[in-house]
Amino acid sequence: MPRPAERAAPSADEIEARVLYKDSLILVIDKPAGLPVHQGPGGGPNLEQSFVHLRYGLPRAPALAHRLDRDTTGCLVLGRHPKALAKLGKIFAGGRAEKVYWAIVHGRPPAEEGRIDLPLAKLTPKRGWRMAVTPDGQPAVTDYKLMGSSADGTISWIEFRPHTGRTHQIRVHAAEIGCPLVGEPIYGRPEGAEPPDEPLHLLARQITLPLYPSREAVEVTAPPPEHMLEALKACGYRG
Repeated sequence: MPRPAERAAPSADEIEARVLYKDSLILVIDKPAGLPVHQGPGGGPNLEQSFVHLRYGLPRAPALAHRLDRDTTGCLVLGRHPKALAKLGKIFAGGRAEKVYWAIVHGRPPAEEGRIDLPLAKLTPKRGWRMAVTPDGQPAVTDYKLMGSSADGTISWIEFRPHTGRTHQIRVHAAEIGCPLVGEPIYGRPEGAEPPDEPLHLLARQITLPLYPSREAVEVTAPPPEHMLEALKACGYRG
């Protein structure tokens, strides 16, 4: 399947259809692939442009509580007002937001489950910035679990649980264990190879937030996007 082309910001109906959870503090939306969450230096369409349609009676639009990469899809948390954003900021900064990602990768991991503990730092070579494993980088820890593989073993479905929130953490860590993500344009690709034709196969599957002291944590799950379904089913997914 071809990589998603640059897409327009969702309309009111489209963004409302992507709301997975709503209460007085937060919204969780199902971010589409191929659209940045906010405007970059080059401008262009972005998801924030559609937040005005998600006020639900409040005087201002909700705002991002965290980030997802342009080509990542799934659970994205928004704070509905400044107090909510402050509370969410403490939860994310304190590492109390539990995140689960699903990815389709090339090959199979070295074990059925394990922990990747490799510090990451941002490098800025002439060809463009990227994250890299380096001893003096920031701590980055990701647990992984093999959920299934295709019959020929060429691709696998892996659940990742990051314990830190470094940029491109899952993408780099997956490549470091010999399993670059399907559709990955940067990490694990041979030098000089053409960029992949297919979109990135990475889903922010679930997020759990301890928002309320007297209630259970809020747990929200996003459905797999259409571009990942065929590969997931090949690896045993039956949802």
